[in-house]
Amino acid sequence: MSVFEAVPIDKVAEYWNRRPCNIRHSTREVGTREYFDEVEARKYMVEPHIPGFAQFERWKGKRVLEVGCGIGTDTTNFARVGADVTAVDLSAESIAVARKRIEVFGLQDRVRFFNGNAEALDTLLPDDGQYDLIYSFGVLHHTPHPDEAFARLRRFLKPGGELRVMVYNKLSWKVLWILLGYGRGKVWDLDRLIATHSEAQTGCPVTYAYTRRTGRELLERHGFKVTEVFVDHVFPYRIPDYVQYRYVKEWYFRWMPTPLFRAFERAFGWHLCLVATTAGDRA
Repeated sequence: MSVFEAVPIDKVAEYWNRRPCNIRHSTREVGTREYFDEVEARKYMVEPHIPGFAQFERWKGKRVLEVGCGIGTDTTNFARVGADVTAVDLSAESIAVARKRIEVFGLQDRVRFFNGNAEALDTLLPDDGQYDLIYSFGVLHHTPHPDEAFARLRRFLKPGGELRVMVYNKLSWKVLWILLGYGRGKVWDLDRLIATHSEAQTGCPVTYAYTRRTGRELLERHGFKVTEVFVDHVFPYRIPDYVQYRYVKEWYFRWMPTPLFRAFERAFGWHLCLVATTAGDRA
């Protein structure tokens, strides 16, 4: 039994309501166009692999279910290209900001929001058809029972549709950094250490991490056929500078040529990205 299975979902919601993900990516007034533009620029500067993984343009005229929309940055980019988006998030505070973002950019007719638990999607969402894409970036590893969530996702993906999901990579530079920097090498306490230090705000109540093998197995046992698995994203910046919106790399990354750093990210990145179809579909 996982150490996280007994965590109440309300505790997870409380954590993300207290500080929605990326909410401090800009110093502008929250809710203004300038704020949202700066949030997006910083997000995709630090995590430049996201647009390539999401493939926003592919989903024009398609139905997209985003599980864990946060404050709506990716949501907006799906809607901008003409996708019909259903966005779900556990955090009411995150949805309020995301809804404002959609209003600012005049995309209300493209997005509908649902505040609730990914483990109960079948009772949360209306029974109005399946989706061409189910997209979840950095979310489902934070729910106490990920298997419950993935079992429900399978029901919402139409034949020939695609699942694109990112969860955290256990065999990553970030986990080593947490283990040595915060855990003093206490491997036996690794799951708790990862959760505590996985996010910008310490003390996340639930954070699972997966290897390439266990991530694949998670999807396959719920009827998905995995077609692609890769890792990406090593955060190279000094945190005291980063929180002041200065981008100074740690000394041990400054000497790395870009091709070497990219190879390092693809070997030991924090983001485990998986693409899948429904079992029985052609890849």
